[in-house]
Amino acid sequence: MHRRIRSATTALVAAAVAATLLAGCAARDAENGAPPVPGIIPLPASFELHEDDAPFTITPETRVVTLGEEATADSAVAGVASLLADRLRTATGYDIPVEAGVSEASVRPAESTADITLALRDGGDPASEAYTLAIAENGVQITADAPAGLFWGVQSLRQLLPAAIDGVGVGAGASAPPGGWIAPAITVADAPRFAFRGASLDVARHFFSVDEVERFIDDIAALKFNVLQLHLTDDQGWRIRIDSWPNLTELGGRTSAYGESGGYYSKDDYREIVEYAAARFVTIVPEIDLPGHTNAALNAYPELNCDGVAPEPYQGIEVGFSSLCASPERAEVTNRFLADVLGEVAAMTPGPWIHVGGDESLSTPEADYLDLVNRITAAAAATGKTVIGWHEIGVSKTLPAGTIGGYWGFTKPEGDSAALAKSFVDQGGKVLLMPADAAYMDMVYTDEPQSPTGRGIGADWAKGPTNSQEALRWEPTAILPGVGESDILGVVAPLWTETIRTIGDIEFMFFPRAAGIAEIGWSPSAGAESGSRDFTEYTGRLVQLATHWDAAGVGFYRERDIPWL
Repeated sequence: MHRRIRSATTALVAAAVAATLLAGCAARDAENGAPPVPGIIPLPASFELHEDDAPFTITPETRVVTLGEEATADSAVAGVASLLADRLRTATGYDIPVEAGVSEASVRPAESTADITLALRDGGDPASEAYTLAIAENGVQITADAPAGLFWGVQSLRQLLPAAIDGVGVGAGASAPPGGWIAPAITVADAPRFAFRGASLDVARHFFSVDEVERFIDDIAALKFNVLQLHLTDDQGWRIRIDSWPNLTELGGRTSAYGESGGYYSKDDYREIVEYAAARFVTIVPEIDLPGHTNAALNAYPELNCDGVAPEPYQGIEVGFSSLCASPERAEVTNRFLADVLGEVAAMTPGPWIHVGGDESLSTPEADYLDLVNRITAAAAATGKTVIGWHEIGVSKTLPAGTIGGYWGFTKPEGDSAALAKSFVDQGGKVLLMPADAAYMDMVYTDEPQSPTGRGIGADWAKGPTNSQEALRWEPTAILPGVGESDILGVVAPLWTETIRTIGDIEFMFFPRAAGIAEIGWSPSAGAESGSRDFTEYTGRLVQLATHWDAAGVGFYRERDIPWL
């Protein structure tokens, strides 16, 4: 449906890409002569390119330096420095030592330094994600109030360096870039628009290993996503060990969609994922989907069913047929199940949120659904976490204080979805926006079969096919009537895995469209109306980012209307 834009959009972007000035700089707009913008996604809040100044070059003498006593005392800063140095060592083959806690006087003279310096501001806001990045011929300095800002500044620096910085490295047979390891002279002052910039990965329909989830965390952190929601339970499988209800994984963990084998995370596995994510400033949000999407639990424990009979395991992809039982006769066991499961999951999760689902409970009678939502959210709130649920649970007018609603309707809401989402705001909470027609990463890019292996994957029910332009050109404040900027906690890019089986499938469907969601979540608003963002300018940066994906082995979908390098 978007093939007709090729001639105009592609011609402009191709001209822009052809005029690229320096590694790390997207080109001057070929149509209006605007100055070049840095090749960074998400686009920084403000920047100044110093076009007449010489670039910075990583050399064999380059160090990563943490500046000042406060930075030395913060283990998270050391972690950022270590991750940066490891990446630079791998790519360049240089030693890249980390010098921790040096003073200003210890930094080499400005005329000779090739250092990359990380510094915390004195008395900075520990919750801030803002940073400044200053790149000059004589060095790089990233300054922030808190370690998270330093990490996000590092991601911007990586995008400004040649794509080979994200590759296997010269020691593994790769070549150094012809122009050297250079980054353009630039000053960036940056901070996110929204506090919650999420990706969501369904590990229930198909199971993904710890290593695969950690690779995905690296993928999303590079785009400044700071939340990963793990959809841990569904009809097809239960993926998290619960000691007090062991059959949830002993039985419910065996299956996946399409008759494939399952799997689950031990508590140690889950903690490893949480810790790996935290080192990259990504918070894990566990989702236990209730009261629907529960066939795996109902199969594992017959007593959770109203008739006491366990249903057969389910390995299809339909929704809406399963439900916890709301009858008084099952109230005690259901309430114990909720308290035990949510309590154990919360205890393993240092982040502030727990997600209880609530969507597509189509077989639950209306009164029973309301009763179960109130019991589920109360049990979740009792863990001390802030509750998140899909917008359907907005039917309750007695939600726990601060409950967050995840809106997954369309960019033009249908039915009562907008009213249900606004209910969270009316009750003192906030909303997360993930309109399915713009933000669902499992929607197909084309009517033709697509996958990295040649078999068809993806869905089209959310007004698909879709593309990167649709992912970028929507405005969060223009979706829900009566819901403004201050009512929105953030945005999310969900990937449902009914047809997704491998990490290659994940990356193929998630990229490049997720870059648009990252830009919406981080970069300043481009205007009050959807469609305000300049897709031609954005595509110049996207094409450049894709060279980093290529270097890293990320097999993204190459949309026909974008002139990939």
